[in-house]
Amino acid sequence: MTLEDALSQLREKAQPGKAADMARYHKAPRVYLGVANPDIDALTKAWRAELTLSARLQLADALWQSDIHEARIAAAKLLTQARIRPDDITAWQLIESWVPDFDAWAIADHASIAGQKRLVADPARLDDVERWTGSDHMWTRRAALVMTLPWTKQNHPKPQDVAARDRILGWAATYVDDPEWFIQKAVAWWLRDLSRHDAARTRAFLDAYGERMKPFARKEAARHL
Repeated sequence: MTLEDALSQLREKAQPGKAADMARYHKAPRVYLGVANPDIDALTKAWRAELTLSARLQLADALWQSDIHEARIAAAKLLTQARIRPDDITAWQLIESWVPDFDAWAIADHASIAGQKRLVADPARLDDVERWTGSDHMWTRRAALVMTLPWTKQNHPKPQDVAARDRILGWAATYVDDPEWFIQKAVAWWLRDLSRHDAARTRAFLDAYGERMKPFARKEAARHL
């Protein structure tokens, strides 16, 4: 399947008037086709079934490089899969190469969900993510927490997962003075999800750092405590 084939299928799903609404909502300056998320889901599910891994990677890269909103969402969905075989570094490297392009939450979050799968498949990749925490690019710093959300969700984590959880909380601790709304929201999101499975660690973090967080973030982080 070529990029032109994929874009043609996306355009066929466009809804009248929706592109303008999406442009106003997402605000990032790029082309919007007006395609609803369920339609992108259906298309990418069919493409995943049809394409080899190599072809999927090539199409995902081409879709991303087009800088069309729905195409970038589709690129991320093409690589959102728990098991990719062979799970060498290729898919992860492609996702990682997209991170500096993040400039809006919807595209960033869809790509981060794809990244979550690859991190869970090989937690050694957390070494790559840790380098993002010192980036000057706000969306890169945010991605370090959004991509590691799976470590908030284990009720009975293995020792290596506990160590990863504490490592990521250490990253979050370096973010608490960051004035960016999206960074504060990401810290709150990580802690809120963690509180459902490890309330003690969440309380300990808030006891240590909560006063330095923005009030809205502190409130959100403690919502389930």
